Amino acid sequence: MVKPIVKWAGGKRQILKHLLERIPIEWDIYYEPFAGGLALLTALYTKGKIGKAVISDLNEELINLYVVIKERPQDLLKELRKKIYHNDKETYLKLREEFNRIRGNQSYDVRRAALFLYLNRHGYNGLWRVNSKGEFNVPFGRYKNPKMPDEKHIMKFHEMLKNITILNEDFEIAVRNINENDFVYFDPPYQPVSKTAYFTDYTSAGFDSKEQRRLAALCRKLDEKGVYFMVSNSDTPLIRELYEGFNIYVVEANRNINSKADRRKGITEVIITNYTK
Repeated sequence: MVKPIVKWAGGKRQILKHLLERIPIEWDIYYEPFAGGLALLTALYTKGKIGKAVISDLNEELINLYVVIKERPQDLLKELRKKIYHNDKETYLKLREEFNRIRGNQSYDVRRAALFLYLNRHGYNGLWRVNSKGEFNVPFGRYKNPKMPDEKHIMKFHEMLKNITILNEDFEIAVRNINENDFVYFDPPYQPVSKTAYFTDYTSAGFDSKEQRRLAALCRKLDEKGVYFMVSNSDTPLIRELYEGFNIYVVEANRNINSKADRRKGITEVIITNYTK
């Protein structure tokens, strides 16, 4: 069994069973242009349903981690064995500062990947957030015993990624070579359900209603091309309008991103497909 390697705000583990119930019976190549934590991909791989696949994400550091696990897993494991990744605030802030200093520098690919993984597991709630200067600024998570992936976990993830193409591209570019009978799962930053909804806590800067419309337009083009698509999003009037005519399934999910407990429950999301099982 392969499990996601990172914690990811807005990840799909809570609605995973609903996604699996609605995948096509079969397909050729699997695409996931908003990779995030790859909860669905790992589940499909565990079930033996992944042959060739293409994943992408605009988060350069997340993609760097996946590329390092795919191409240099032993180097990453060697880095993670160093006795520097302690679970205390002082260490966390020190390593966060280093991470911001070397972000995007390809000379530090393995080190960046290790730091990213450490910050992801020790920072608050698996969040990815940057300030106006582009600096990662998620606070220390204060977890008693946060677990880093062990060698077995990383090597299983490596085996999964060996035959997967990894991109750092916009979602439209990521599927430009997609063909009839391929299957794509879109998990975009969710459309906020209100101005104060928890969804805004992990909506990427710039993925506004215009971007939601661009994604929906792409889905209609893919439908005409004979591609199977599945989209997850929040249950809002805009999303229902954009995907009118397709299959819209409503599911419940409890999200723990919001600091207020009463906003973590009773949330409805939608899964949209252009096919029926």
